[in-house]
Amino acid sequence: MSSIAKRLGKKIKLARVEKDMSQSNLANEADIDSSHIGKIERGELNITVITLYRLAEALGCSPSVLLPE
Repeated sequence: MSSIAKRLGKKIKLARVEKDMSQSNLANEADIDSSHIGKIERGELNITVITLYRLAEALGCSPSVLLPE
């Protein structure tokens, strides 16, 4: 997968860990299949803008916080 997807995944994981959330809790809060969270965090899955917004809302942050530089 692309380096952008990997960097995005790392930022999502970092935000999740900082919020002390499990992958399962994040999946439930974002209404995403729980098997996808690990793939997203490892950069193995490209996500849509809608998914990015769902994850950001579940993590209590702006989507821009999750985007890699």
